Amino acid sequence: MKTETFSACLGEGMQRLHQAENVWKLRVDSTDDLWTLARLIRKGTTLGMLGERRDQTTGGEDGGRAKQAERKKMWIELDVLHAEYQSFSETLRVHGTISDAPMDIGLHHTHIITVRDELNVSTKSERFDPMDVELLNTSLESSNRPNVALLVVEGDEMILFFVTARGLRESATWTMRGGGKRGDLRQSATIAQQFRQTVLQGITAQLDDNVPLIICGPGHHREAMMNDLTSAGHVRPMKSVATSMGGRGAANEVLRDRLAGNLLDEYHIVKEIEALEEAWLRIHTNGAVAYGVEHIIQAFEEGAIETLLISADVLRDETAFIDGTSWSQWIQRLGSIQADVIQCSSDHDAGQQLIGIGGAVALLRYRM
Repeated sequence: MKTETFSACLGEGMQRLHQAENVWKLRVDSTDDLWTLARLIRKGTTLGMLGERRDQTTGGEDGGRAKQAERKKMWIELDVLHAEYQSFSETLRVHGTISDAPMDIGLHHTHIITVRDELNVSTKSERFDPMDVELLNTSLESSNRPNVALLVVEGDEMILFFVTARGLRESATWTMRGGGKRGDLRQSATIAQQFRQTVLQGITAQLDDNVPLIICGPGHHREAMMNDLTSAGHVRPMKSVATSMGGRGAANEVLRDRLAGNLLDEYHIVKEIEALEEAWLRIHTNGAVAYGVEHIIQAFEEGAIETLLISADVLRDETAFIDGTSWSQWIQRLGSIQADVIQCSSDHDAGQQLIGIGGAVALLRYRM
């Protein structure tokens, strides 16, 4: 029996402490916020926050070696060069050149952003790009959503996920090897019960009492887990959902097919996946949909686009173009035909499919 636990660094959601047309003061309250910041903080923006630099004047009398110099905490503003972030990691690394600080102006520096940090993000333009404003507002709206946990239950493995605004964050995996598959039935039942108790203890330790829990998976094991949780005094909102598969695929199935009832109705990820699934259905049935740059341009020229679904990363890719311009410039034309834009994450199956067809697909008002 093996247990692997991962930190679930979840908070209430990003807070906007101050706003002007070209500067935001923000506080990071969850790892989901880092996903958003990784798209907002890029070349052309300035990031200011507390950081540390080595003060070379504090070395030895002979000048001292750099590593012997005292590290001093100070406010450092960077002209951003690029950011490094992997989905659901707990840090965002931002590289740039120092534009404002007590020392080392013009030198390179890296800010490491984590949960609870406060920072200023500003743009060198007169105002932020509308696509960035929309993404930040969506993140701020999502910050009011309660955390929802999802437990995928199989006979010899259980995985705990958190549903976030932009995907599924895996928190813990419990694995049982060799138990409950063969041998004496009474012994197998005892091993299975012990395994569920181990998982029960882990869930109790990780989840606040009011966090809703969706229990899903194939077969009957999820009902046994539900009974154990109820017997242990868990009064949190809980729902048992049958899926056709196990593992991460089960979690994606719950989101894709809206199997959790109203527990996830207000989550951006659910609405996003629902729209993408509608696009896949229309593609398979030759319906009112357009994908591929040429087809999307044609749909725009005919005023047929109702909703454009586009990867948040493709939208900000300086090397991705449509009709001779960047995607970020082109989507501003969609207001002229009253079309909506949904920025999509690739941290779920439907988002990966979107990347596979070029990063954008349009739901149309009528079939072309």
